[in-house]
Amino acid sequence: MSVIAIVSQKGGSGKTTLALHLAASSTQGKLPACIIDTDPQATAAAWGDWRGDFLPIVVTSPPARLGKTIERARKQDDVEIVVIDTPPHAEAAMREAIKAADLVLIPSRPRAFDLHALEGVADMLQHSGKPAFVVLNAVPSGATRQIAEATEAAKQLGLEVCPVTFGERADFHKSSAKGEVAAEIDSGGKAAKEAKKLWKWVKKQLG
Repeated sequence: MSVIAIVSQKGGSGKTTLALHLAASSTQGKLPACIIDTDPQATAAAWGDWRGDFLPIVVTSPPARLGKTIERARKQDDVEIVVIDTPPHAEAAMREAIKAADLVLIPSRPRAFDLHALEGVADMLQHSGKPAFVVLNAVPSGATRQIAEATEAAKQLGLEVCPVTFGERADFHKSSAKGEVAAEIDSGGKAAKEAKKLWKWVKKQLG
């Protein structure tokens, strides 16, 4: 079983969108997945309620119980991929998620304030030894220069950048509000293709 932690100190960075689409892509690819929602706002859990009985599984857990929750997922439901969705401005939750993870993803919009928030996460990751990548999210169309500048800003902090980006796509927002993912409302759309491409890349990182 592999564990992916989605962490960011900035609210609105797209952590939950990333978590939902990775877990759904995993499940659609015949690798049963579980989303562990450690955010008190429980956005991922609400999505799971709207989704009903359709996979992936969504469970909630306080950060202090994260290890036990992962172990329970390991023993039940044949789960092969765990995706941890963390709250912003919560170092304890992020540290626990990083400690449990095989791969850490840090979503960030390619904007100055968002990129500045990477500094705190970079500090946390410095001695973790965990592979970690910034995933640029909500990227405007044709923003080649913004991507280049964001990539350089991340590198200055010692962070690598995922080669796959998520654009500012309506399908990400519309699908989440219905308990779905982008591929379920338009399988040929740009959002669905980006999610599929990201999952393919993540699988390669997990080996």
